[in-house]
Amino acid sequence: MNSPYIPMLAVSVEQVEELAYGALKYIVEEGPDADLFDSTLDRIVRLNDHGRADGKAVALSNNPGSRDGARTTMNCFDEPHRLYLPRQLKAHQTMDANLPKRPLDDPWSLYVGTAGQPGQGSVAEEIHIEATQIAEGKIQRPDLFYLYRTDDDPERDLSDKDERIRAIAEATGPIGEFGPGQFDEIASKWDRPGADGPYLERVWLNRWKRQGDQAFDMKKIKPGLCRSGERIPKGGFITLGFDGARFRDATALVATSIDTGLQELLGLWERPDDDDLEDDGWEVNEAEVTAAVEDAMTRYAVWKMYADPPHWTETVGSWAAKWPDRVEEWWTARVKPMAYTLREYREAIDSGSITFGGEHSHEDFVRHLGNAGRKELKIVDDEGKPLDVLQKQDGRADLKFDAAMASVLSWKACLDARKSGARPPRPVGMPRRIY
Repeated sequence: MNSPYIPMLAVSVEQVEELAYGALKYIVEEGPDADLFDSTLDRIVRLNDHGRADGKAVALSNNPGSRDGARTTMNCFDEPHRLYLPRQLKAHQTMDANLPKRPLDDPWSLYVGTAGQPGQGSVAEEIHIEATQIAEGKIQRPDLFYLYRTDDDPERDLSDKDERIRAIAEATGPIGEFGPGQFDEIASKWDRPGADGPYLERVWLNRWKRQGDQAFDMKKIKPGLCRSGERIPKGGFITLGFDGARFRDATALVATSIDTGLQELLGLWERPDDDDLEDDGWEVNEAEVTAAVEDAMTRYAVWKMYADPPHWTETVGSWAAKWPDRVEEWWTARVKPMAYTLREYREAIDSGSITFGGEHSHEDFVRHLGNAGRKELKIVDDEGKPLDVLQKQDGRADLKFDAAMASVLSWKACLDARKSGARPPRPVGMPRRIY
């Protein structure tokens, strides 16, 4: 092939260099044809008979814009289950769009990794869903070859170490162990104190499992409770939830239909996922947030807004002054009330009482739900089960979940409205019935 171009994308430059790109660099440098290549930490150039560049492979990380217009012959995506941030998804979209530019060179993409977290919206999950739909006959895609090996035997008792070894062997395939005792060592990880079983199932058994610190069961939410494109109608009787931070994270406004339980993300302001933005002074535009709240107050019949005030104290206060009967401070830092509120929200998901709609914002809404982590408390509920509250998964600052918290507050307000027998306000000018 003349002048092949092979971009290799991973979460970080360090990961690219250590995994697929690093392996390729070692092979060309240590192989019998090392004189045919000029390699550095960020690109490997193939040389022709005259010593001139005749194609290259490059290490990429989260920078799609610079690759617009590339005439790609092969894309390589390393650990695609870790590619889920907006900039990473954009990079994948840009790279995929470049493939048809050289049809005579039979361009293609290679994805290498393990199962990810359900509902996180990663590149791996997109491919997995597509392959599942192909297998079910829902779509046709003759150019997708999907090799997915796992152990999903529902009768497998993972509390038994021998069973775990069999499961690991099945998921690994006929290649077997790379060294004596490898499977036994892997199976022993389940026995360590504090071991995250769902995580181990993902990385060693290739099962799509909710991680132990993931707050919500995304297999129930997506696709079962998702109603992409469905909107709360104008004038609908709703409650609102508001949560967020001004500077380092995100802020969100969520509505819930009191009649149907449909939730919709009305506003989301996220700090850009840019590695260059550290102390840039970025801040949520307060005027935009207030405008979104005002629009919701006029577009819908709002019973209450429950707003978590710590980072928006003065702003929430001004809203309460303008709409004294509709805006209420709801402090999520109150551990026990928050834990019971979260339990009510999960019960709604389990029963299907709540659904998730929205048009352009739907995917962001689901992403935030998948990002939410849980922190188990040292207190139990009335059934003796441990309570928990929301937090970032593994302390990951890039996993924003403010829309999830806002949706929990909105649902709490919805339940309170139903319990109180709330009714939408009578439209101005509507005659009263005289008995």
